[in-house]
Amino acid sequence: MRGGAVTNNTVETQKELCAPRQGNMKMYQTLIVGSGKFSRLLIYESIMFFSSRTPGALGLWLRAKLYPLLLGRAGKNVTFGQGVVLRHPHKIMIGDNVVIDDYCVLDAKGSDNEGIKIGNGVFLGRNTILNCKNGDIILEDNVNIGFNSMIFSASRVTVERDTLLAAYCYLVGGTHNYENPDVPVLEQGRQSTGILMKAGGWLGAHATVLDGVTIGKHVVISAGSVVHKNIPDYATAGGAPVMILQRRKKGDNRS
Repeated sequence: MRGGAVTNNTVETQKELCAPRQGNMKMYQTLIVGSGKFSRLLIYESIMFFSSRTPGALGLWLRAKLYPLLLGRAGKNVTFGQGVVLRHPHKIMIGDNVVIDDYCVLDAKGSDNEGIKIGNGVFLGRNTILNCKNGDIILEDNVNIGFNSMIFSASRVTVERDTLLAAYCYLVGGTHNYENPDVPVLEQGRQSTGILMKAGGWLGAHATVLDGVTIGKHVVISAGSVVHKNIPDYATAGGAPVMILQRRKKGDNRS
């Protein structure tokens, strides 16, 4: 298994928003808070109201003290920038010495997923989005993600330790079905096998990794590439679609 099992059972946000069976407050609790309990809603709203947009040192201090009360786990010395958004926060686990820059979104949404797990020493650049649709996202220790990047998961996306993603990278851990030309793509469901990026690699700016791909350890992907197939260990690759350009190390290069 690469990133996760094939699945068609993803959360459909539009359908949930339009569901007539529940009012606006119930929809908000389902999509954002992840709990039907009024006490959870009250705590979530209070913390976000008093700390999310507070600027300067006061805001950093408030979020460091208050955000962990919402999370499944928060380690030591975690920094939350201004405007950081948390969805289904009880399914977000964060290690020690983590920096989450301004306006990042950590969205662990799903009905039966584990959510988002962030290891020690991780950096998420400004405006980065981690978006689960009933999937899981795992960032191991010392992962560094540049600004305006996005990781989407409808099954499981794993980025192993000591990996660098430059700005505007996109890991697409799921795809739409489109086999029936007479039915809108939006109505044909999704499937996902996930993504695995092994340790020590580097994605250049604006690189896109498609669902079902495994990228080997210590791989370098050039800027602007579209990675649609597995890349073996210690390779340098680039292009849209991606091609192997050279081997960075002799020996066993199997993916």
